[in-house]
Amino acid sequence: MTHSPRPTPEPKQALFEQLAVIARALGSGARLELLDFLAQGERSVEELARVSGLSVANTSKHLQQLKAAGLALARRDGKHVRYGLADDRVLDAVAALRVLAETRSRAVEALLASYLKERDDLEPVPAMVLLERVRDGLATVIDVRPAEEYAQGHVAGALNVPLDRLQERLSDFPREREIVAYCRGPWCVLSFEAVARLRAAGFSARRLEDGLPEWRQAGRPMAEGDAARVPADRRDDDCG
Repeated sequence: MTHSPRPTPEPKQALFEQLAVIARALGSGARLELLDFLAQGERSVEELARVSGLSVANTSKHLQQLKAAGLALARRDGKHVRYGLADDRVLDAVAALRVLAETRSRAVEALLASYLKERDDLEPVPAMVLLERVRDGLATVIDVRPAEEYAQGHVAGALNVPLDRLQERLSDFPREREIVAYCRGPWCVLSFEAVARLRAAGFSARRLEDGLPEWRQAGRPMAEGDAARVPADRRDDDCG
């Protein structure tokens, strides 16, 4: 008995199948969170496992799927393999998913209302407005991400004040200037929590509309370096 050969898929069908490969790679909360961490800068498998709470084995498996789909790149650094985003178009894809979820998913709407907006329901500061306020000496910018993320790249002139050190740094902030906090992205709870704590301490505080990846992608002023090199009383004029 002979079998007829399988029909060759039409080019359009083949293209959609390849699109589905990317969609499947994005179809995991764990992998989306790993992309969120990679958007801050290059990380080793072990570092990503630590910040994500996954095992090294599971982290490696997820990263390999992201790499196979063309969403992440890997390079060997001595005994470690370090991963990074393939390019900024990965950020665009994740942002499109986020916007779609915010506008079409009742579950996401409910989570945002109960988890984030209860900490801060004020409108965040758009990036261009922040640049103007910094130039006018009206705002202090703080990066509340961990020091290793700050060192790989941050808003120029921003002070690194990880959330767990915020209380001990309150005396560094001029009371007459608004504090604008940012972290990993629009859904990053660190900046929401920082703003809530600052307001409770009597400061005028708001969040940046987006996070570091969006700021960098837009080509706005960036800097690199260890947080220890940034004096507590440094002015934020570099944001201009």
